[in-house]
Amino acid sequence: MDTKYKRLPYGNSNFESVMMDNYAYVDKTRFIELLEQENNKYLFFTRPRKFGKSLFFSMLSHYYDINGADKFNTLFGDLYIGKHPTPKHSSMVVLNLDFSGLNTNSEDDFKISFTGKIRQAVLTCLENHKKCILNVGEFIQECKGQQSITEMINIAFRAAASIDCKVFVIIDEYDHFANDLIALGTSTGDDVYRKIIRANGLVRDFYETLKEGSKTAIDRILLTGITPIMLDDLTSGFNISNSLSLKERYNEMLGFTKDEVEWLREVTGVDKSLIKVDMEFLYNGYLFHSKADNKVYNPSMILYFFDQITTCENNPEYIIDENLKMDYGRLRRLVSDEQNSATLLTIAQDNSILSDITLKFSIDELHENKSFVSLLFYMGLVTIERAEEGTLRLKIPNYSIRTVYWEYIMRLTQDRNEDVLIDFSELKASIRELAFRENPTLFIDYVSRSIFSRLSNRDLQRFNEKYIKILLLSSLMQSKLYLPITEMEVTQGYADIYLQRSHLFPEIPCEWVWELKYVKKEDAKDEAVLQEKREEARAQLEKYRNSHLFAGRKDVRYLSVIFIGKDQYVIIEN
Repeated sequence: MDTKYKRLPYGNSNFESVMMDNYAYVDKTRFIELLEQENNKYLFFTRPRKFGKSLFFSMLSHYYDINGADKFNTLFGDLYIGKHPTPKHSSMVVLNLDFSGLNTNSEDDFKISFTGKIRQAVLTCLENHKKCILNVGEFIQECKGQQSITEMINIAFRAAASIDCKVFVIIDEYDHFANDLIALGTSTGDDVYRKIIRANGLVRDFYETLKEGSKTAIDRILLTGITPIMLDDLTSGFNISNSLSLKERYNEMLGFTKDEVEWLREVTGVDKSLIKVDMEFLYNGYLFHSKADNKVYNPSMILYFFDQITTCENNPEYIIDENLKMDYGRLRRLVSDEQNSATLLTIAQDNSILSDITLKFSIDELHENKSFVSLLFYMGLVTIERAEEGTLRLKIPNYSIRTVYWEYIMRLTQDRNEDVLIDFSELKASIRELAFRENPTLFIDYVSRSIFSRLSNRDLQRFNEKYIKILLLSSLMQSKLYLPITEMEVTQGYADIYLQRSHLFPEIPCEWVWELKYVKKEDAKDEAVLQEKREEARAQLEKYRNSHLFAGRKDVRYLSVIFIGKDQYVIIEN
């Protein structure tokens, strides 16, 4: 790579490495001032997976730790906070805790794993401060022989006090093990969760130790994770935290604005001419307060895409980072409740939903619709679009996340309907026929024959145009030939399905605009009903044809498909 360009920090969450090894760093240090101005010492901040949390808190660790005072100018000199340092920089002992990767197989396994994590964090903290703490060896030996997590934490407090320093506690992935336990979907998982977090559980004891330490030893505690699922369950253990997650001024603390993405592209030397896709459509769209000025990109999505371009030096084949897709089993557990399942399907069909967002909720409330939608928000599966009628309009943030819904619905359909056995070779062959020979019949026939006609009565109860559309989109995304887009805004309406040719296959002769209709089998006996549906579809397609998006284009074809019951259809090219 040309040495005049910075390296892409894809997958690198170590701030010192980013700054010392010529990686590009999108400067978020201005938010340090805001964090210090918070009156509450106990701060809580969530963002979805892969949103840059670990790098941000690594930056805070290097900024505040007394151990890094000699490297302060090297690391921060060119950044905002290096030019506007706060009085507390390089003045504390930072205790970093990361609760990812804990063993949740049983209560005993968890206790051993959790205790070990805390011991290792304290030992690492002490080792890192050898040059500051003269008798650090005594504290290390004391910690190694200790079984009580309370005493381990107190050892760190006493070590900091010996050099007249306060402690800054940073807890990353605070909710990781809780989410794992919930995802088990078993009574054992739920029981372990309740035992370790509630009553006199191990986790609650840990947070009460921090709460007590804040009276003397701790200057600030900062928790980060994906969801606020544990805050309510910790009750008095740590119910005093100040949640910053939905505050307007912190909307851009994580994530990249459009301007930051352009800066990143320039300093890393990503060739603009190689960007053949709409990055905003694919990766942007996150908003964490209805009045915030800028939507933000998921950093991992954009770094992945830029990395693909610089690695391939051509059109990247994979434009959606598979690492971002939620584990299907976890999502399936969350929608085991029928109401939640219906809510998820509604969001997938409408791309949005009206709902408040709760700041915290208990595991017992996950079956409640408001808490479930809030959980989807914290996971990044929906985001704020705008304030509406005293509540919030939440929407799917971008195309990448839409594909998560479509994949989930395809798998859920197979789970619920044993007769739906999808032959992906035949499915992909039918999409090739559609793309390269402009023949839609094989694809429509395959979906009708292999999926629609085999749906159970349970799924047939919700069989309508929206449900048909979602299943078609879920099927179309199995191939990389088209970028299937739903509800694309066109003059005087929204196209049901727009099949945009993939940037990888410019040789595909045409794109498609489809209008879908559904008629119950008993109603289809009346020819007038079918004719009315044909005319509706023809009129809508004619509007799209004459819109500013498609007017004059010779490479777009227009199709209406009328589905009759679950096993018949009529295809009309308009």
